[in-house]
Amino acid sequence: MEISSLKSVRPIHFFLLISFVLMFIWSAYKPYEFGTWFLEVTPVVLGALIIIYTYNKFRLTTPVYLLLCLGAIIVLIGGHYTYGKVPLFNWLKDSFHLGRNYYDRFGHFVNGFVWALTLREILLRITPFKKGKLLIIIVLGLVLGVSSLYELIEWCAAMMLGGGAEAFLGLQGDIWDTHWDMFLALAGAIVCLLSLSSTHDQFLIDDRS
Repeated sequence: MEISSLKSVRPIHFFLLISFVLMFIWSAYKPYEFGTWFLEVTPVVLGALIIIYTYNKFRLTTPVYLLLCLGAIIVLIGGHYTYGKVPLFNWLKDSFHLGRNYYDRFGHFVNGFVWALTLREILLRITPFKKGKLLIIIVLGLVLGVSSLYELIEWCAAMMLGGGAEAFLGLQGDIWDTHWDMFLALAGAIVCLLSLSSTHDQFLIDDRS
């Protein structure tokens, strides 16, 4: 995004960008394990750069930017502590005698939420697909595809990490962790489409008018 175009940036979008930058700085300051942090946050940083670059060429609606920022912040927090050591969820684990720290599960649910609305908007704006059951099926399929692709990338990175794979994968001893991650991403996408589609449609109308 060129400096000369900054005047066209909506205040709420600028606030989200500043929030992301501040959270990134916090996340980068003395992370629990730098290698894990780097692997976790790199996709988010690359995504943020793409969003900034395309802001004036393909501006998304505010709800999508809000969710993208929320999803990024969740990753930055998880990368800073590693997902299995986020303090709040450790407290929940100890207080309610849970079997694990559930921050990573929470993160995958939110990611499904984020990807569902983002993909829905992209499909509605650049493809012939219209609102309806077919669009819902396609969005859910794409969310599952994105989730499984991320799990495969994690697997490849873990193979290269060797002994450092546990912190990056966040398995916490659960052999079904990958399956839970994909299921929760799908569940998040379903909840998103059920709860936000009407609101999203209105923003699509308002922003395009």
